[in-house]
Parts: sequence; C-alpha cells; structure tokens
Amino acid sequence: MPIAAPERPKAPWHPFPLVELCVLAGIVLLVLGLINFDSRQGKTMLVVGLALGSLGGLDTAAREHFSGYKPHTTVLAGVPGVAVAAVLYFAELPWPVVTLGAVAAFAGAFFLLWQRYH
Repeated sequence: MPIAAPERPKAPWHPFPLVELCVLAGIVLLVLGLINFDSRQGKTMLVVGLALGSLGGLDTAAREHFSGYKPHTTVLAGVPGVAVAAVLYFAELPWPVVTLGAVAAFAGAFFLLWQRYH
C-alpha cells in the first residue's frame, strides 16, 4: 500500500485564489507590455508583469520551503542574488563586481536557507 504524501501547506488567504490572480495579472501585463514595447509605459508593464508572475511562484516556493514540505533552496536563494545584481547594476559598477556581488548573495542565502530547511 503506497504511503500518502503530506498535504501541501495552504496559503493564509485560502480559498481566495490570490496567487492565481497575481499570475494572471502578470501574464496580461506581459502581453500588453510586449505589444507596447516601444513606449515607456509598455516597458513598465513588462517589468511589473515579470514581477507579478515571479511573486506567484515565489509565494508557493517560500510556503513549501519554510513549512518543511519541500526544499526550494535554489529558487529562494536566487531572489537576493537578483536583487543585489540589480542594485549593483543600477549603481553602474563594473560587471565583475555585479557578478561577484550576486554570486556572494546567492551563496550566503543558499547556505542559510539550506540550514533552515534541514
């Protein structure tokens, strides 16, 4: 007889489909941003669409990781890595500094998240 897998952790706002609506809004903004890519408004919609879509997946990954259901260490460690890379890029630092900063942030977050899961 197979052993039943534990149930995934539910969101605090369950049964309201907040994550699904966030991803849907992200997809709509991505499409609109691609259609109007030549304008500043289109580029803004593209960035916000990417952020909303990413938040939908990040929510599930964080909930599963911190509840002990399933490790998502690499995905979660990528968030501070990307954030540090963005800050260093917009500070107009050289590419090697941007890369090293992102790798250091990723590695530090990975280590902490791996310890937290285990």
